[in-house]
Amino acid sequence: MDLPLIVGVDGSESSLQALDWAVDEATLHALSLRLVYASLWERYEGATYTYDLGVPAGQAAAESIVATAAERAARRGPGLAVSTAVLPEETETALLREARNATAVVTGSRGRGPLAELLLGSVSLALAARAHCPVVVVRGTEASRAGSHGRVLLGVADSGPDPASVRFAFREALARRCTLEAVTAWRCPAQDARAHPVPAADFAQDYVNRASALLDEALKAATADHPDVTVVRTTTEGPAHKALRDATRTADLLVLGARRRHSHVGLQLGRVAHALLHHSDCPVAVVPQRD
Repeated sequence: MDLPLIVGVDGSESSLQALDWAVDEATLHALSLRLVYASLWERYEGATYTYDLGVPAGQAAAESIVATAAERAARRGPGLAVSTAVLPEETETALLREARNATAVVTGSRGRGPLAELLLGSVSLALAARAHCPVVVVRGTEASRAGSHGRVLLGVADSGPDPASVRFAFREALARRCTLEAVTAWRCPAQDARAHPVPAADFAQDYVNRASALLDEALKAATADHPDVTVVRTTTEGPAHKALRDATRTADLLVLGARRRHSHVGLQLGRVAHALLHHSDCPVAVVPQRD
């Protein structure tokens, strides 16, 4: 049985956008949905009680938020299996634990109010950096969140193939019946004419050829396994984060890989993923790969 899709909810507009996206995603892949609200409300809000309910006011508010989210999910995805959880613990801790038994975790990119925006943003970043399942941060335009562009974007790093993110991207493109565009960026260093006595065009072409070969190697197995997916290969000169950010303007989902190192306990996101989680114009899926 497939593991559920986990959604972090807090009642903010951003989390509602994430919820709607997750409902559509769960329906697309025939997954169940689990809505999670986690907060140490007594620490942040005091021990005020709602006496008619006999529970702390913060807990009552959390349960109301989750119930409203569940009703919204049921309206958007009739027949979708939805479960809920209200957890009195730090959001990051709770969602990282939930991620151990999830197909993916979905979050918004903002929260409620200036402080909550900062806190939720850091939670989303921590999940993307530490979770051992894919994490989707839902952001971008309404058209991209609705899947109107018909294009899944895959960033392929120059450090080598990342099978987990490639498989994820192909599954998404297949389920959505859309085009998959794989992008890798290359940089041509300035050459010393004395050390490299070759024409500039030939010198640059060598880097283009390397980038093309990298894409071919990265996509080879998945292309054979998914012959019905239309694949576009794009090599572009310049910083990877800029090339991908520009491409997200007409994409429905950006898929990036992230390496998980057994001995590393801190944030494990490169500069490209970090930049795109903040500036992409479409939802971003960060897919972990163990070294």
